[in-house]
Amino acid sequence: MDHHPVIHTQIHDETGLTLSGSALTIGAFDGVHSGHQALIRSTVLSAQRLGVPSVVYTFDPPPKALLCGARPLTSIGEKIARISALGPDHIVVARFDAAYRVRTAIDFIQDVGRVSPLVIWIGSDFRFGSCKKGTPELLASYFDTRILPAVCCESGEVVSSTRIRALRAAGRVLEAEHLEGWSDPFRRYSDKGGHHATA
Repeated sequence: MDHHPVIHTQIHDETGLTLSGSALTIGAFDGVHSGHQALIRSTVLSAQRLGVPSVVYTFDPPPKALLCGARPLTSIGEKIARISALGPDHIVVARFDAAYRVRTAIDFIQDVGRVSPLVIWIGSDFRFGSCKKGTPELLASYFDTRILPAVCCESGEVVSSTRIRALRAAGRVLEAEHLEGWSDPFRRYSDKGGHHATA
């Protein structure tokens, strides 16, 4: 008998969740690789310490897919399943389309303000809003913002979705999977849409 983990994470669109307090992380999370996992785990731990829900705010498709034509590393179903497996209470999935792309940095700050973050975890390269005008410094002027240092592999190189995509393109699949940090059985499970998240 095939046993899958029961996941209790709730899924919302960008206007579907309002909270009086939260710990939040924001990113494309394409592939939910080991660097992303560190951000999400930091957010979940902060939420537990603060006694508030943990929230992951992400995008579908990943912005680079629309802006640069990059092929996503995971389907949205697989991405949600991977994020959910890390234990956040909520995932907000913003539809990244032409209309969303022109939203300003202040528009975005107002969006994430719906969940009243007491702390926000981001990567150092995180940018937001039209023309990427939103910076970590701008976000920090509104919320307690923590920047997680980049996660590096054994060779000292930074783990990134771009690097994983390049490894896959070069046929170095095992290296790419090692950086992602997910097993094949999990991939097969999540590709079937088998997560148990609720809307």
